[in-house]
Amino acid sequence: MTKQQLIDQIKLKKSFLCIGLDVDLEKIPKHLLQEEDPIFAFNKAIIDATHHLTVAYKPNTAFYECYGIKGWRALEKTINYLNLNYPNIFTIADAKRGDIGNTSTRYAKAFFEDLDFDSVTVAPYMGSDSVEPFLAFKNKFTILLALTSNRGGLDFQGMKVANLKVYEQVLKTALTWKNATNLMFVIGATKAAYFKNIRKIVPNHFLLVPGIGAQGGSLTAVCKYGLTDEVGLLINSSREIIYASNGSDFAKKAMESTLKLQLEMAKIISQKFR
Repeated sequence: MTKQQLIDQIKLKKSFLCIGLDVDLEKIPKHLLQEEDPIFAFNKAIIDATHHLTVAYKPNTAFYECYGIKGWRALEKTINYLNLNYPNIFTIADAKRGDIGNTSTRYAKAFFEDLDFDSVTVAPYMGSDSVEPFLAFKNKFTILLALTSNRGGLDFQGMKVANLKVYEQVLKTALTWKNATNLMFVIGATKAAYFKNIRKIVPNHFLLVPGIGAQGGSLTAVCKYGLTDEVGLLINSSREIIYASNGSDFAKKAMESTLKLQLEMAKIISQKFR
């Protein structure tokens, strides 16, 4: 998917929502445990119920890798199902990879070629030669961790070095890398006060924003300074949607939670672009 195709979907659906498919077998409805592949059965039901209201899905690979080969197969079935049935959905492998160049190339091939995700999250700590192998793939996006939503995110990201905070240096330096137009950045919703400054550094790149809902982030606060003329945001929600119910009505309740967020986003979009 190209950036313009993503923007077109946002305008069409009046949504910039990303749903996190972070599947915990201890939290899904008990009746699904009788399925041959409970993880895929859960994901399929969530996707079928919500695809018309969201523009992206983001499986966190840890929730699949922890189940070994069965979990990886469930991830493969999920991305294949999305690509076959809902090709206009933007897909994110939340894998947080990043290593020396040769290894990063293999990670990139795994997610971009074998699994055919549109994007993958990558850690910036090892610098340009660990990230540029991801950026080399045409019409694929590298979503760089910049300012994360977790409680300890500022332990290093907020440190000041040579008059710049580390997250600012990450943003500025990343823009100098080859194929930097293929970059997006992770900025946590719990850091809403930072968005004004972040948009001065990366005014046109898409931001993946986790932390709305369960982690306490505010959609309104993020949008105040995070929105661009192309919207420029992918707001992620996981637990509040996929675990809206643990009963047989789980997909219906997930759709209702998704609709609530989508309506908020539609209102924000209409106010922004009227």
